[in-house]
Amino acid sequence: MTTLLSVQPLLFEPSFEQIPEDESHTSHDLAEAMRSILETTYHDYGHAVRSVHAKAHGLLYGEIQVVDNLPPELAQGMFAKPVKLPVALRFSTNPGDILDDKVSAPRGLAIKIIGVEGSRLPGSERDVTQDFVLQNAKVFTAADPKSFLKTLKMLAKTTDKAPGSKKAFSAVLRGVESIVEAVGGESATLKSLGGHPITHLLGETYYSVVPFLYGPYYAKLSVVPISAELTALTDKTVDLNGNPDGLRAAVQDYFSTNSGTWEVRIQLATDLEKMPIEDASAEWPEDVSPFVTVARIEVAQQQSWSQSREAEIDDGMAFSPWHGLAAHRPLGGVMRVRKPSYDMSSTFRGEHNGCPMSEPRALKSQ
Repeated sequence: MTTLLSVQPLLFEPSFEQIPEDESHTSHDLAEAMRSILETTYHDYGHAVRSVHAKAHGLLYGEIQVVDNLPPELAQGMFAKPVKLPVALRFSTNPGDILDDKVSAPRGLAIKIIGVEGSRLPGSERDVTQDFVLQNAKVFTAADPKSFLKTLKMLAKTTDKAPGSKKAFSAVLRGVESIVEAVGGESATLKSLGGHPITHLLGETYYSVVPFLYGPYYAKLSVVPISAELTALTDKTVDLNGNPDGLRAAVQDYFSTNSGTWEVRIQLATDLEKMPIEDASAEWPEDVSPFVTVARIEVAQQQSWSQSREAEIDDGMAFSPWHGLAAHRPLGGVMRVRKPSYDMSSTFRGEHNGCPMSEPRALKSQ
């Protein structure tokens, strides 16, 4: 673990964000596309699920410990002092409908930290949580809000359509992706459409993908497995054994006998051209600014799925990067246009499931 800082971070300026005049229209259309997914799946299941990352595979409780004696540039926001706080984690895959795990999609990790002090983002003033919403990819599949909207509209049209065909198509895409990777490439598009390898979720490294404020600077975040039992799962194939919920079973099997440790790392921006805010598809070069450890997450041996956890985390929590500190405000068009969709989705789920959403001040079911 290293907390040494070898770069000079760039101070954020409001001019770094470029907001198109019609961005509010894009945001409205995105929320409408998200709502169509919610309405379709609610009709199918009789229960409201998330419009993206609907299927969870692991619901976990743990603790996050901020590293002591961080350099001033890294000791910002919730990482300003070496606190230890409770955390809830939700591992998922990204479709908005509940599919057989053989439809192999990119993975997500949502983190909710409880007891965070500091000036809050609008709409989050009375809360004490900080959320980070992550994917196992370094960049977003769409560069800007309008590209993202086009992708989401396509996904909305396929929600609940021909699940058997999706499994077959996913198998074809995995084969194509393996060929691409064999010659040293990788296709985020193929993976997002169902070509992701059927590997263990717990061995993945997860990224914020898009930037956020980091005090007076701006940054991206990653969560990296470091305990030996977790790193042994990196790229390890999961045998689904005909189990449509095989990924959930794999997480349960692991935590029935093991604990896990992840490092939380920050990549501070140093150059606006090389580390843009408005292009969500741009990978920030790590040779220019590496990820540096600011905290650790410890998860003890536990039951990773239960009715009480499903009620508290899967149904009872809404994860949004807009739940948090002003010092960690999400940046860029992709994040700006998603805020109303996060709010709409949690309201829809709360109303239709008869359980209005509220941010927790403690974890109930550990």
